[in-house]
Amino acid sequence: MRNDRVFTVRDILERPVFGRARLAAGQEGLDRQVGWVHVLEITNVSPFVSPHDLILSTGLWLQSEDGREAYLMQLIQREAAGLCVEFGTSIDGIPEALIELANEHQFPLIVFEQPVRFVEITQDIHSLLINHQHQLLKSLETYSRELQQRTLQSTDMSAVLELLHMYASKPIVYISSMEAGSFVPGLAPEMEQAIYSWYSQEVEQLNLNDSATELWFHMDEEHALLCYPVVCFGQVFSAIGMVVHPATAVEYLKLLLDYTAKAAAALTLRTQFLEEKMVRSQNELIQDLMNGHIQQEEQARTRMGLRLLVKGQYWFAGGVLEIEHRMKGTGRERMEANHQDILVLLRSLLKKNHLTSLLMLKNNQIYLCCAKEESRTSSRQQLMQVLEGITQHIKRFAGTNLKQVEIHAGFGRLRNQLTPLKHSLQEAYQVIEVARSVKPMKHVHFYDRMGIYQMLKAMPPSLLQSFAMDHLGVLMEHDRNHQLRLVETLHAYLSNFGSKRDAAAQLFVHRQTLYNRLEKLEELLGPDYMQQDKRLCLEMALLANAMIEGGEGQSS
Repeated sequence: MRNDRVFTVRDILERPVFGRARLAAGQEGLDRQVGWVHVLEITNVSPFVSPHDLILSTGLWLQSEDGREAYLMQLIQREAAGLCVEFGTSIDGIPEALIELANEHQFPLIVFEQPVRFVEITQDIHSLLINHQHQLLKSLETYSRELQQRTLQSTDMSAVLELLHMYASKPIVYISSMEAGSFVPGLAPEMEQAIYSWYSQEVEQLNLNDSATELWFHMDEEHALLCYPVVCFGQVFSAIGMVVHPATAVEYLKLLLDYTAKAAAALTLRTQFLEEKMVRSQNELIQDLMNGHIQQEEQARTRMGLRLLVKGQYWFAGGVLEIEHRMKGTGRERMEANHQDILVLLRSLLKKNHLTSLLMLKNNQIYLCCAKEESRTSSRQQLMQVLEGITQHIKRFAGTNLKQVEIHAGFGRLRNQLTPLKHSLQEAYQVIEVARSVKPMKHVHFYDRMGIYQMLKAMPPSLLQSFAMDHLGVLMEHDRNHQLRLVETLHAYLSNFGSKRDAAAQLFVHRQTLYNRLEKLEELLGPDYMQQDKRLCLEMALLANAMIEGGEGQSS
């Protein structure tokens, strides 16, 4: 008995208990699936009928002309498998209008010419369905055990695909963002290409939870791909599916795919964790680059495994991910487990986006260097977009799955050489410091997007503080003594380009209150403080002061 089969009205009519039955209508609906059989004699049947139910009745509802067609339409709309009516107990015939209605909707209408024992029918069909369900569960249990054995023996995905093919008896498809795909057995080249295109456009970019979700790709009238994504850390890294006829019953096949997708996710994670044990050479290379021990660019690229380019160039990005545990008392083991999860996810995302990378975990920081070959479709700006997307995904993962863990990320200026990695990491640290200390810069991850803060971070802290005091000191002193919030008022007034209405709205104060403060600003700063040179100095001083205060808040 095939595990993926379903029982239809045609199959049921071949049972001995239906030997005295005949099909009165709905010849074209004989392939409707039968999932259960039960007796219903009430007229309001909708709440008690589920799809694929085969209904048995003595026809009491036919004794009254009112509601006959409505009764049958309830069964049709509820997608029942069919209706069996017994003659001789309540009725002796089916009205022609109901015959026509059943034929119109391809709804099987079966009659027994003489009274029958409904209990014998239900026992026979239920035994058939339950035995089949039992066999299906036994098959799934056996498949689960064999699947577990194969995944424990090796990380070879082909063994899993062959096992699935053996149980499903369908062509199996495996598409991955990190390795070559597999088809067991091979499909026509145009069909394989169509599946690859569909995966890259519709599946690869999905963000899902760790539970599998079925996806369908209808290729033509005879072929459809039933597919389950392989999800790790809420990210789709591959997908596994099988080619079926669009009309095929797929309940059993869905269960096989669900089991296999989870096994494939476990294999993917295990493979990535195993790779983490093989990164000593990467750590040594990053250390050598950070310490300036490699002077020759060609040597650095060779050790990173990059091919020599005859034309074009590489773009290199150096960055730092800082993992902050905000919950006091987090144990060392828990912290290290969190670090490892983030490292594995980062490595997988880089691999998925086809970036050659070096990673090194040290304490609560991950040092990153990645390379991307420039081409017609890949540029410096696109590399920044990819890294931004990876950073955002890791932040979401930490916020959702790790308890009170926050990720701070920074990337230095993108360069065409690998050897200045030390400078890129220094710039990355500056990005993180500014993002943590200046609220408007919280979501900035690239040194190139720091703007004026590039210059402010380059200044010694003592000089920066002296500059801020020279231009804002008199306001700070007045605020300490009189609580007029003059520094905040000046910032709002300048930020709104001298608009009193907008500044008052930003400060949530009455317009007259703002006028009073502006008079005090003019008294303390001089009537020319809005002239270009002095205004520019004040704006710089406000930025410097915000960065200093933010840094003090972080350190405290």
